[in-house]
Amino acid sequence: MLAWLRPQVAAGTAPARDPVHESDGLDDEEGRDVPVPLYQAKAEFFRMLGHPVRIRVLELLQDGPMPVRDLLTEIDVEAPALSQQLAVLRRSGIVNSSREGSTVVYTLAGGDVRDLMQAARRILTEMLAGQNELLAELRDTETAGR
Repeated sequence: MLAWLRPQVAAGTAPARDPVHESDGLDDEEGRDVPVPLYQAKAEFFRMLGHPVRIRVLELLQDGPMPVRDLLTEIDVEAPALSQQLAVLRRSGIVNSSREGSTVVYTLAGGDVRDLMQAARRILTEMLAGQNELLAELRDTETAGR
């Protein structure tokens, strides 16, 4: 079952079947199929990503496995805050952790996460470029109006 949807299924608040929308067919605690519309699963997925520390962790892990101590060095947060965000990512299945002696090392769970982060960067770059073009146009019209 998709980890970010578990609380809804367990609480019985997963939406009723909507035949118009796709479903991932999650199971409830008794093993019954509890369909969740694809759009809702996607919304929950993006909500799970919706924290700056989680995004930064995913960006850093694109370059390969990293021990927690290195993540702490790169991300300006206290250890408990990082631990909490890593737990969210781990429970969702988007990162994996392994222990090497006393060191915990994190990795991305798959290449799709890397692709998602690169796509987000491209989208934001395009959005910001569009905003810069609009700003330049506004400045040009302001200057021409004087």
